[in-house]
Amino acid sequence: MKKKKIVVTGSGGLIGSEVVSYFSSRGYEIHGFDSNQRSVFFGPSGDISWNIKRLTRLHADYKHYSTDIRDRAGILAQIDLIRPTAIIHAAAQPSHDLAARIPFDDFETNAVGTLNLLEAARRFCPESPFVYLSTNKVYGDKPNELNLIELESRWDYEGAYASSGISENFPIDQSKHSLFGASKLAADIMVQEYGRYFGMPTTCLRGGCLTGPAHNGVELHGFLSYLVKCNLQSKVYKIYGYKGKQVRDNIHSFDVASFISHFIEAPRIAEVYNIGGGKENCISIIEAFALIESISGRPMISEYINDAREGDHIVYYSDLRKARAHYTEWTITRDLNSIFREIYERWSNIHSD
Repeated sequence: MKKKKIVVTGSGGLIGSEVVSYFSSRGYEIHGFDSNQRSVFFGPSGDISWNIKRLTRLHADYKHYSTDIRDRAGILAQIDLIRPTAIIHAAAQPSHDLAARIPFDDFETNAVGTLNLLEAARRFCPESPFVYLSTNKVYGDKPNELNLIELESRWDYEGAYASSGISENFPIDQSKHSLFGASKLAADIMVQEYGRYFGMPTTCLRGGCLTGPAHNGVELHGFLSYLVKCNLQSKVYKIYGYKGKQVRDNIHSFDVASFISHFIEAPRIAEVYNIGGGKENCISIIEAFALIESISGRPMISEYINDAREGDHIVYYSDLRKARAHYTEWTITRDLNSIFREIYERWSNIHSD
Protein backbone atom coordinates (compact mmCIF):
# COMPACT_ATOMS: atom_id res chain seq x y z
CA MET A 1 0.00 0.00 0.00
CA LYS A 2 1.39 3.39 -1.03
CA LYS A 3 2.01 5.98 1.64
CA LYS A 4 -0.12 9.09 1.64
CA LYS A 5 1.84 12.11 0.43
CA ILE A 6 1.50 15.62 1.83
CA VAL A 7 3.01 18.84 0.51
CA VAL A 8 3.84 21.35 3.25
CA THR A 9 4.85 24.87 2.21
CA GLY A 10 6.88 26.89 4.68
CA SER A 11 8.05 23.57 6.10
CA GLY A 12 10.90 25.17 8.05
CA GLY A 13 8.63 27.60 9.87
CA LEU A 14 6.62 27.21 13.05
CA ILE A 15 3.44 25.61 11.70
CA GLY A 16 5.11 23.94 8.74
CA SER A 17 7.68 22.12 10.86
CA GLU A 18 5.04 21.07 13.40
CA VAL A 19 2.91 19.69 10.57
CA VAL A 20 5.90 17.81 9.19
CA SER A 21 6.56 16.15 12.54
CA TYR A 22 2.87 15.47 13.21
CA PHE A 23 2.15 13.74 9.92
CA SER A 24 5.53 12.04 9.60
CA SER A 25 4.90 10.30 12.94
CA ARG A 26 1.62 9.04 11.48
CA GLY A 27 3.23 7.39 8.47
CA TYR A 28 2.87 10.06 5.79
CA GLU A 29 5.47 10.89 3.15
CA ILE A 30 6.20 14.60 3.49
CA HIS A 31 7.34 16.93 0.72
CA GLY A 32 8.46 20.22 2.23
CA PHE A 33 8.76 23.43 0.20
CA ASP A 34 10.79 26.21 1.83
CA SER A 35 13.22 28.67 0.23
CA ASN A 36 14.13 30.21 3.62
CA GLN A 37 12.79 33.61 2.58
CA ARG A 38 12.37 34.31 6.28
CA SER A 39 16.13 34.96 6.43
CA VAL A 40 15.70 37.48 3.59
CA PHE A 41 12.73 39.18 5.27
CA PHE A 42 14.17 39.30 8.81
CA GLY A 43 17.92 38.80 8.43
CA PRO A 44 20.04 36.23 10.33
CA SER A 45 17.69 36.14 13.31
CA GLY A 46 14.92 34.86 11.03
CA ASP A 47 17.00 32.11 9.41
CA ILE A 48 15.26 28.71 9.69
CA SER A 49 17.91 26.56 7.98
CA TRP A 50 18.56 24.94 11.38
CA ASN A 51 14.97 23.72 11.46
CA ILE A 52 15.11 22.33 7.94
CA LYS A 53 18.26 20.39 8.87
CA ARG A 54 16.53 19.12 12.01
CA LEU A 55 13.53 17.86 10.04
CA THR A 56 15.74 16.14 7.49
CA ARG A 57 17.68 14.44 10.28
CA LEU A 58 14.66 13.32 12.29
CA HIS A 59 12.22 12.23 9.60
CA ALA A 60 13.34 9.68 7.01
CA ASP A 61 10.26 10.30 4.87
CA TYR A 62 10.77 14.07 4.72
CA LYS A 63 11.91 15.36 1.33
CA HIS A 64 12.97 18.99 1.12
CA TYR A 65 12.67 21.34 -1.86
CA SER A 66 14.15 24.85 -1.85
CA THR A 67 11.14 25.99 -3.83
CA ASP A 68 9.85 29.55 -3.80
CA ILE A 69 6.05 29.54 -4.05
CA ARG A 70 6.30 32.56 -6.37
CA ASP A 71 7.91 30.26 -8.96
CA ARG A 72 4.74 29.32 -10.86
CA ALA A 73 6.37 26.95 -13.34
CA GLY A 74 8.31 25.22 -10.56
CA ILE A 75 5.22 24.81 -8.37
CA LEU A 76 3.15 23.42 -11.24
CA ALA A 77 5.88 20.94 -12.18
CA GLN A 78 6.42 19.69 -8.64
CA ILE A 79 2.75 19.30 -7.74
CA ASP A 80 2.28 17.44 -11.02
CA LEU A 81 5.14 15.11 -10.12
CA ILE A 82 4.15 14.53 -6.49
CA ARG A 83 0.33 14.40 -6.84
CA PRO A 84 -0.12 14.86 -3.06
CA THR A 85 -3.10 13.59 -1.11
CA ALA A 86 -3.18 16.94 0.75
CA ILE A 87 -1.55 20.37 0.55
CA ILE A 88 -0.89 22.38 3.72
CA HIS A 89 0.05 25.91 2.78
CA ALA A 90 1.90 27.63 5.63
CA ALA A 91 4.44 29.69 3.67
CA ALA A 92 4.05 33.46 3.95
CA GLN A 93 5.57 36.86 4.45
CA PRO A 94 4.23 37.04 8.02
CA SER A 95 4.84 40.60 9.25
CA HIS A 96 2.29 43.39 8.84
CA ASP A 97 4.94 45.99 9.74
CA LEU A 98 7.45 44.73 7.19
CA ALA A 99 4.83 44.49 4.43
CA ALA A 100 4.67 48.29 4.14
CA ARG A 101 8.37 48.36 3.23
CA ILE A 102 8.24 45.45 0.75
CA PRO A 103 4.71 45.60 -0.74
CA PHE A 104 5.53 43.71 -3.95
CA ASP A 105 7.39 40.91 -2.17
CA ASP A 106 4.57 40.71 0.36
CA PHE A 107 1.76 40.47 -2.19
CA GLU A 108 3.62 38.17 -4.56
CA THR A 109 4.41 35.80 -1.69
CA ASN A 110 1.09 35.84 0.12
CA ALA A 111 -1.44 36.30 -2.68
CA VAL A 112 0.24 35.22 -5.92
CA GLY A 113 2.09 32.34 -4.27
CA THR A 114 -1.22 31.03 -2.93
CA LEU A 115 -2.81 31.32 -6.37
CA ASN A 116 0.08 29.34 -7.88
CA LEU A 117 -0.54 26.52 -5.41
CA LEU A 118 -4.32 26.56 -5.86
CA GLU A 119 -4.04 26.32 -9.62
CA ALA A 120 -1.50 23.50 -9.34
CA ALA A 121 -3.90 21.69 -7.01
CA ARG A 122 -6.84 22.23 -9.37
CA ARG A 123 -4.91 20.83 -12.32
CA PHE A 124 -3.25 17.84 -10.70
CA CYS A 125 -5.00 16.88 -7.42
CA PRO A 126 -8.38 18.66 -7.17
CA GLU A 127 -9.79 16.11 -4.72
CA SER A 128 -6.93 16.58 -2.24
CA PRO A 129 -7.71 18.79 0.77
CA PHE A 130 -6.07 22.23 0.57
CA VAL A 131 -5.41 23.87 3.95
CA TYR A 132 -4.42 27.53 3.97
CA LEU A 133 -2.95 29.20 7.06
CA SER A 134 -4.68 32.56 6.93
CA THR A 135 -4.68 35.19 9.71
CA ASN A 136 -6.96 37.18 11.98
CA LYS A 137 -5.61 40.28 10.19
CA VAL A 138 -8.21 39.60 7.48
CA TYR A 139 -10.66 41.33 9.84
CA GLY A 140 -8.58 44.50 9.76
CA ASP A 141 -8.88 46.80 12.74
CA LYS A 142 -12.68 46.39 12.78
CA PRO A 143 -12.56 44.59 16.18
CA ASN A 144 -11.31 47.88 17.65
CA GLU A 145 -14.73 49.39 16.94
CA LEU A 146 -16.41 47.03 19.41
CA ASN A 147 -17.22 48.22 22.91
CA LEU A 148 -14.14 47.67 25.05
CA ILE A 149 -13.55 47.87 28.77
CA GLU A 150 -10.21 48.74 30.38
CA LEU A 151 -9.24 46.46 33.26
CA GLU A 152 -6.19 46.59 35.53
CA SER A 153 -3.92 44.53 33.27
CA ARG A 154 -5.81 44.25 29.98
CA TRP A 155 -8.45 45.51 27.62
CA ASP A 156 -11.43 43.23 27.00
CA TYR A 157 -14.65 43.13 25.04
CA GLU A 158 -17.77 44.43 26.68
CA GLY A 159 -21.07 42.72 25.90
CA ALA A 160 -21.76 39.73 23.65
CA TYR A 161 -18.21 39.27 22.34
CA ALA A 162 -16.77 38.97 25.86
CA SER A 163 -17.94 35.37 26.25
CA SER A 164 -16.52 33.83 23.08
CA GLY A 165 -14.58 36.34 20.98
CA ILE A 166 -14.53 36.96 17.22
CA SER A 167 -16.45 34.54 15.00
CA GLU A 168 -16.03 33.73 11.30
CA ASN A 169 -19.01 35.96 10.46
CA PHE A 170 -17.22 39.10 11.59
CA PRO A 171 -16.93 41.75 8.78
CA ILE A 172 -13.72 41.78 6.77
CA ASP A 173 -13.94 45.02 4.76
CA GLN A 174 -14.05 48.81 5.26
CA SER A 175 -11.27 48.73 7.83
CA LYS A 176 -7.48 49.11 7.96
CA HIS A 177 -5.77 45.74 7.50
CA SER A 178 -2.12 46.63 6.92
CA LEU A 179 -0.74 45.61 3.53
CA PHE A 180 0.03 42.19 5.02
CA GLY A 181 -3.60 41.78 6.08
CA ALA A 182 -4.74 42.80 2.60
CA SER A 183 -2.46 40.31 0.82
CA LYS A 184 -3.51 37.52 3.16
CA LEU A 185 -7.16 38.43 2.68
CA ALA A 186 -6.75 38.29 -1.11
CA ALA A 187 -5.37 34.78 -0.72
CA ASP A 188 -8.07 33.83 1.80
CA ILE A 189 -10.84 34.82 -0.63
CA MET A 190 -9.13 32.98 -3.49
CA VAL A 191 -8.87 29.79 -1.41
CA GLN A 192 -12.58 30.02 -0.70
CA GLU A 193 -13.34 30.74 -4.36
CA TYR A 194 -11.42 27.73 -5.65
CA GLY A 195 -13.45 25.68 -3.21
CA ARG A 196 -16.82 27.09 -4.22
CA TYR A 197 -16.19 27.55 -7.95
CA PHE A 198 -14.40 24.26 -8.60
CA GLY A 199 -15.85 22.17 -5.76
CA MET A 200 -12.45 21.65 -4.16
CA PRO A 201 -12.02 20.76 -0.45
CA THR A 202 -10.36 23.95 0.78
CA THR A 203 -10.20 25.68 4.13
CA CYS A 204 -8.86 28.95 5.51
CA LEU A 205 -7.60 28.83 9.09
CA ARG A 206 -7.66 32.39 10.40
CA GLY A 207 -5.07 32.18 13.11
CA GLY A 208 -4.70 34.18 16.28
CA CYS A 209 -1.16 34.06 17.67
CA LEU A 210 0.24 30.73 16.53
CA THR A 211 3.17 29.84 18.74
CA GLY A 212 5.43 27.11 20.10
CA PRO A 213 9.08 26.24 20.76
CA ALA A 214 9.96 25.96 17.05
CA HIS A 215 9.08 29.62 16.47
CA ASN A 216 12.05 31.81 15.52
CA GLY A 217 10.48 34.95 16.95
CA VAL A 218 11.74 38.35 15.82
CA GLU A 219 10.53 41.84 16.73
CA LEU A 220 8.33 42.12 13.66
CA HIS A 221 6.75 38.69 14.03
CA GLY A 222 6.34 36.08 16.74
CA PHE A 223 4.86 37.74 19.84
CA LEU A 224 5.49 35.16 22.58
CA SER A 225 8.68 33.68 21.17
CA TYR A 226 10.31 37.09 20.81
CA LEU A 227 9.07 38.22 24.24
CA VAL A 228 10.60 35.19 25.95
CA LYS A 229 13.85 35.62 24.03
CA CYS A 230 14.07 39.26 25.14
CA ASN A 231 13.55 38.18 28.75
CA LEU A 232 16.31 35.58 28.64
CA GLN A 233 18.78 37.82 26.82
CA SER A 234 17.95 40.97 28.82
CA LYS A 235 16.95 42.79 25.65
CA VAL A 236 14.55 45.69 25.50
CA TYR A 237 11.03 44.70 24.47
CA LYS A 238 9.19 47.57 22.81
CA ILE A 239 5.51 48.00 23.66
CA TYR A 240 3.58 49.82 20.95
CA GLY A 241 0.58 51.67 22.38
CA TYR A 242 -2.56 50.68 24.31
CA LYS A 243 -0.61 50.76 27.64
CA GLY A 244 0.65 47.22 27.01
CA LYS A 245 -2.85 45.97 27.76
CA GLN A 246 -3.56 44.72 24.22
CA VAL A 247 -4.75 41.10 24.26
CA ARG A 248 -4.06 38.14 21.98
CA ASP A 249 -5.10 34.50 22.10
CA ASN A 250 -2.33 31.97 21.69
CA ILE A 251 -2.44 28.45 20.33
CA HIS A 252 0.37 25.90 20.32
CA SER A 253 1.48 24.72 16.88
CA PHE A 254 0.71 21.11 17.87
CA ASP A 255 -2.96 21.95 18.35
CA VAL A 256 -3.02 23.65 14.94
CA ALA A 257 -1.50 20.53 13.34
CA SER A 258 -4.09 18.42 15.13
CA PHE A 259 -6.94 20.51 13.72
CA ILE A 260 -5.45 20.24 10.23
CA SER A 261 -5.39 16.46 10.62
CA HIS A 262 -9.07 16.43 11.56
CA PHE A 263 -9.93 18.54 8.50
CA ILE A 264 -7.95 16.31 6.15
CA GLU A 265 -9.72 13.24 7.47
CA ALA A 266 -13.16 14.83 6.99
CA PRO A 267 -12.72 17.75 4.56
CA ARG A 268 -15.34 20.33 3.64
CA ILE A 269 -15.69 22.65 0.66
CA ALA A 270 -14.62 26.30 1.00
CA GLU A 271 -14.74 26.34 4.78
CA VAL A 272 -13.39 29.03 7.10
CA TYR A 273 -12.36 28.61 10.74
CA ASN A 274 -11.00 31.02 13.32
CA ILE A 275 -8.21 29.06 14.95
CA GLY A 276 -6.56 30.29 18.11
CA GLY A 277 -6.35 29.73 21.82
CA GLY A 278 -9.76 31.22 22.51
CA LYS A 279 -10.59 33.22 25.60
CA GLU A 280 -8.99 30.66 27.93
CA ASN A 281 -5.59 31.13 26.24
CA CYS A 282 -5.57 34.90 25.80
CA ILE A 283 -3.13 37.23 27.51
CA SER A 284 -2.02 40.87 27.41
CA ILE A 285 1.58 42.03 26.99
CA ILE A 286 1.97 43.10 30.61
CA GLU A 287 0.37 39.85 31.78
CA ALA A 288 2.84 37.98 29.56
CA PHE A 289 5.67 39.93 31.23
CA ALA A 290 4.50 38.73 34.64
CA LEU A 291 4.16 35.12 33.51
CA ILE A 292 7.61 34.81 31.94
CA GLU A 293 9.18 36.59 34.94
CA SER A 294 7.60 34.01 37.23
CA ILE A 295 9.07 31.21 35.12
CA SER A 296 12.55 32.59 34.44
CA GLY A 297 13.09 34.67 37.58
CA ARG A 298 14.43 37.45 35.34
CA PRO A 299 12.84 40.91 35.00
CA MET A 300 11.53 42.14 31.66
CA ILE A 301 13.19 45.25 30.26
CA SER A 302 10.74 47.29 28.21
CA GLU A 303 10.32 50.58 26.41
CA TYR A 304 6.91 52.10 25.87
CA ILE A 305 6.15 53.74 22.51
CA ASN A 306 2.94 55.71 22.48
CA ASP A 307 2.12 55.10 18.80
CA ALA A 308 0.35 51.79 18.18
CA ARG A 309 1.14 49.69 15.12
CA GLU A 310 -0.94 50.44 12.02
CA GLY A 311 -4.05 48.25 11.88
CA ASP A 312 -3.19 46.54 15.17
CA HIS A 313 -5.87 44.92 17.31
CA ILE A 314 -6.51 46.16 20.84
CA VAL A 315 -8.23 42.90 21.76
CA TYR A 316 -8.50 39.73 19.72
CA TYR A 317 -9.42 36.23 20.73
CA SER A 318 -10.98 33.55 18.56
CA ASP A 319 -14.48 32.17 18.81
CA LEU A 320 -13.80 28.42 18.53
CA ARG A 321 -17.39 27.20 18.60
CA LYS A 322 -17.61 26.49 14.86
CA ALA A 323 -14.32 24.58 14.79
CA ARG A 324 -15.37 22.52 17.80
CA ALA A 325 -18.85 21.86 16.41
CA HIS A 326 -17.52 20.59 13.07
CA TYR A 327 -14.69 18.54 14.60
CA THR A 328 -15.93 17.42 17.98
CA GLU A 329 -12.87 15.31 18.83
CA TRP A 330 -10.48 18.23 18.40
CA THR A 331 -9.39 20.00 21.55
CA ILE A 332 -6.71 22.41 22.76
CA THR A 333 -4.11 20.48 24.72
CA ARG A 334 -1.63 23.23 25.77
CA ASP A 335 -2.54 26.02 28.17
CA LEU A 336 -0.65 29.29 28.44
CA ASN A 337 1.63 28.15 31.25
CA SER A 338 2.81 25.07 29.35
CA ILE A 339 3.26 27.10 26.15
CA PHE A 340 5.44 29.65 27.96
CA ARG A 341 7.50 26.91 29.61
CA GLU A 342 8.16 25.12 26.30
CA ILE A 343 9.29 28.34 24.63
CA TYR A 344 11.40 29.26 27.67
CA GLU A 345 13.15 25.87 27.68
CA ARG A 346 13.87 26.10 23.97
CA TRP A 347 15.44 29.58 24.18
CA SER A 348 17.28 28.60 27.39
CA ASN A 349 18.94 25.68 25.63
CA ILE A 350 20.01 27.88 22.72
CA HIS A 351 21.19 30.71 24.98
CA SER A 352 23.31 28.32 27.07
CA ASP A 353 25.13 26.87 24.06
